[in-house]
Amino acid sequence: MSNLTKRALEASLKKLLLKKPLDKITISDIADDCGMNRMTFYYHFQDIYDLIDWSFAEEAEKILAGKKSYETWQEGYLQLFLSILENKPLIMNVYRTVSREQLEQYLFKVSYRLLRDVVEEEDKERVVSEEDKDFIANFYKYAYVGLILDWIQRDMKENPEKIISRMSLLMQGNFARALEAYSKYR
Repeated sequence: MSNLTKRALEASLKKLLLKKPLDKITISDIADDCGMNRMTFYYHFQDIYDLIDWSFAEEAEKILAGKKSYETWQEGYLQLFLSILENKPLIMNVYRTVSREQLEQYLFKVSYRLLRDVVEEEDKERVVSEEDKDFIANFYKYAYVGLILDWIQRDMKENPEKIISRMSLLMQGNFARALEAYSKYR
């Protein structure tokens, strides 16, 4: 029942975002839209930003399920792009408000988790330290999130498949080369 209520609150927020900006939406608006009282909202979330965080986390779990390997990372990123596009009103409203940092933090978390798993998988034969693997994943995380934020800033006009294809060409073999370099560095 709890997840159903959370999903109803999330759906109401998304519906309201089609009509007005995030900073004009109140908890009462969300609760009224889904026929609940404000206390029901507060039972599940501290504030609207907590609801957004939950929504982002839920979406990340769906996106990354089974797509965190070297062979599937492109599919994971494509799903991320498509999810952002599907939730464009929510994303644009979050991006254009003071809560833009929440969106960036979400993207950093998703990207890091995906990339860290890819780096770990690629490090089968090398003995690269956890610290160095973290560094590699963090380095690429910033590039990937930068591409996504640039795409969002340009109103999501470029085809996500084209972006992923270009990223894939650029990244081909880079994880293995980075790990090889770090294995010799120590």
